[in-house]
Amino acid sequence: MSNYRRVRVAGATYFLTVNVLDRKRIDLTRPEFRQALREGFKRTRQTLPFKMDACVLLPDHLHCIWTLPPNDANFSARYH
Repeated sequence: MSNYRRVRVAGATYFLTVNVLDRKRIDLTRPEFRQALREGFKRTRQTLPFKMDACVLLPDHLHCIWTLPPNDANFSARYH
C-alpha cells in the first residue's frame, strides 16, 4: 500500500478524488447512485461538517473540493 504524505491544515480547502474499484464500468451518474451519494454527504455532514465547494461526478470517479471547519483537519474521516 502507498504511503502518501498529506498536509493537514485545520479549516483548509481540500481537493479529493475517489475511483470505482479497478475502474470497473459502474456508471456512478445513474440516478440511484447520485441519490445515494447525496444521502451519504448529508448524513456525514450531520456529524462531521464540511462545506462542499464543488463536486464533479463522472461515470467511474468523483472529484470534490471541500472546506473544513476551523480547528478541523480530518478530511479522511469524512471520505471513507
